[in-house]
Amino acid sequence: TGHDVTFNSERFDQNGDYDGTNTFTAPVTGKYQLNANVFVQNSDASCTYIRVKIATSNRNYVNIIDPEYDADRERDIFVIAVLADMDANDTALVQIAQYEGTAQMDVPASTNSIFSGFLAC
Repeated sequence: TGHDVTFNSERFDQNGDYDGTNTFTAPVTGKYQLNANVFVQNSDASCTYIRVKIATSNRNYVNIIDPEYDADRERDIFVIAVLADMDANDTALVQIAQYEGTAQMDVPASTNSIFSGFLAC
């Protein structure tokens, strides 16, 4: 299962489209550029893969990372960027999941993880 990533601070939110924790809501219908950098600690070397997903009301966008680590990692940043077709009031949120291995990966609430979403056209 995916775990919702919390982005707990805002640099700006001109229209109040972000709920302050994890959900972006499209104010109007259009194409939205959605980007996320997810900072994680303690990635497990024995995991099969790590999945970062932007889940929208219309579609899920996935980036799968095959880590092939020699040892557990102290920190990593996983990135995903998509151009998403969204209708007014559709939502988007970022999720991360690790498959197999020890469940030790942590996504700390910090400013090292970044989300941005904007109307592209």
